[in-house]
Amino acid sequence: MTLKSTLDRAHPVAEQPLNHAGVDRTSIGKLVREFYAKVRQHQRLGPIFAREITGDWEPHLEKMTDFWCSVILKSGDYHGRPVPAHLKLKDVTEADFEIWLALFRQTAAELFAPETAAVFVDRAERIATSLKLAMFFRLAPSATAGGQ
Repeated sequence: MTLKSTLDRAHPVAEQPLNHAGVDRTSIGKLVREFYAKVRQHQRLGPIFAREITGDWEPHLEKMTDFWCSVILKSGDYHGRPVPAHLKLKDVTEADFEIWLALFRQTAAELFAPETAAVFVDRAERIATSLKLAMFFRLAPSATAGGQ
């Protein structure tokens, strides 16, 4: 599999908004808040987030609600840049994404019907793949120098 094919899978061109009963900004906000409550309590992820988000968590939770509304509902509410925000996190490892995904899967399954939770999880997995590629993928020196 090439990097291009992986990126193409991570960013489908014509994804439609999720139109399931009970999926709206309120339910997405609940998902975000319950998920981040788990993250904050997690032995590994909690300290990472605590170093980055000090004080009032509400602005971050609202930003993440905007993000997920944009991902799931195609609302256009999110105007941030997630890759640069994550690139500055030097203590995050690839393994941390698996923890993040496990907590996200658990939270989505607790709040939504299986079919709906699966959509959230699929998109979270794609996002994690994209972020991992941005944070950890490095071209070999010969590839950047025009080598084969």
